[in-house]
Amino acid sequence: MSSIHVRPAPLIGMAALALSSLLLAGWYRLTMPVSTPHAALAVSQPSAKAVDLWFVDQPDGSVLVQRSSDAAVIAQIPMGEGGFVRATLRSLIREYGQGPSIRPPEGFGTLPARHAFRLALTEQGQLLLWDPLSGRMLDLKAYGPSNRQVFFDLLEEALDKARTESLISPRFYSTDYEAMDRIDVTPVRAEWDAMMQEFRDDPNGRHFQRDEDFRSRISDLDPALRAEFYDFLISSATSEFSGCVLYTEIKRRVNNPDIKELMACMARDESRHAGFINASLKDFGVNLDLGDLKRTKKYTYFKPKYIFYATYLSEKIGYARYITIYRQLQRRPELQFHPIYSWFEQWCNDEFRHGEAFALILRANPHLLQGHNQLWIKFFLLAVYATMYVRDHTRPVLHKALGFDPTEYDYEVFRITSEITRQTFPLTLDIDHPRFRAGMERLRELGMANELASKRPGMVSALKRLWIGAKASVVFASLYLIPAKANSLPERVRLAPVW
Repeated sequence: MSSIHVRPAPLIGMAALALSSLLLAGWYRLTMPVSTPHAALAVSQPSAKAVDLWFVDQPDGSVLVQRSSDAAVIAQIPMGEGGFVRATLRSLIREYGQGPSIRPPEGFGTLPARHAFRLALTEQGQLLLWDPLSGRMLDLKAYGPSNRQVFFDLLEEALDKARTESLISPRFYSTDYEAMDRIDVTPVRAEWDAMMQEFRDDPNGRHFQRDEDFRSRISDLDPALRAEFYDFLISSATSEFSGCVLYTEIKRRVNNPDIKELMACMARDESRHAGFINASLKDFGVNLDLGDLKRTKKYTYFKPKYIFYATYLSEKIGYARYITIYRQLQRRPELQFHPIYSWFEQWCNDEFRHGEAFALILRANPHLLQGHNQLWIKFFLLAVYATMYVRDHTRPVLHKALGFDPTEYDYEVFRITSEITRQTFPLTLDIDHPRFRAGMERLRELGMANELASKRPGMVSALKRLWIGAKASVVFASLYLIPAKANSLPERVRLAPVW
């Protein structure tokens, strides 16, 4: 939680006429209405960074600023401070109830209790504050740099969630592009060419089109479900976009025609997925600036073989997750609280096809599946499963709404993923081993403890997090030492998405 301090504006001149002119100009800017269509257009452009905010009066005279998508506290303006913010909002809401189509929001007091204002930064640099209820909009540049900065800081803080780094946040990757250029798929040429024809046909090219049902369903969500669903969308959009960035960069840096074409097709798909999710985020009043993520997120260097292991698993487990949810909602359609789930079957087929590409690359280079590389395969299997288990248990309300127990959902996804990876990996994890389940549960507990510790400032909290990390490493090592199940690789590599 942070406070907002507005520096007093300097006095400009002493002449009464000049001062009156400034006050008149300020009054005009604060009261000048903007028609709803133009306002909506300006703050909803794809290039805009935007967020919907609540400004809620508190009993102590302060104003709580919350992101309306998940009620996250962005700032608290103490009593007697933030005069520009208070005056700006009052100017926008002054005429509620004066016209037939404008009514005060429920709980309306000095400031609206649950009426969201949209704050947006356009590609042209305009910082706009829009009141959707009245259709009025302000260009905050008109009030000077210090006053504009107050609202700009609110916007940056509200959008900061997608930039927050944690152990389970999606990451951006770079790799050895010269090694990528040397990849040879000759041993699997027939299956490779058939797969690439599917990519060229682009069966889902027209699939990701929204309908009118999307936005209307957001307002009906329970606040706790809304917050967890929002978090799911944020992490999913970031993950999809990180794949797009990686594939695009590989395409740009290699000359190998097989790899170049593959990466172009997969970048196309991942960009489409990220954009589709980002459109749903706009229904929450948040426009995730994916280009800004590319500039600000940290990059992790991975050798090509690590990229192959991790991305193959990511694509296949993504398929398993989406198809498990989709099949559940086929059986129980009353649980579908948002229309995005109707897109999951074709969506997860994209994920499956991407995984097939990495399966063929790995099988065409069998040394990547032999010797000490099997230790790396086991490591990535366990790391991906553990990450998913810890993360999913932070969203209990979302899983309950879909009719799942998080633990049982995860083990169903583990089972499907283990079946699929037998096409490529010479081993699978023993997910039914008693120590495996106990270890996963212990990692979940440590993840919760780490989350609580991270919210407390100071050296004691930092030391506690180090101790928690050390204990998690011991648990992970114990899970790693559980004997894996050997697997004989099939002659034919490719599978069909039939789960």
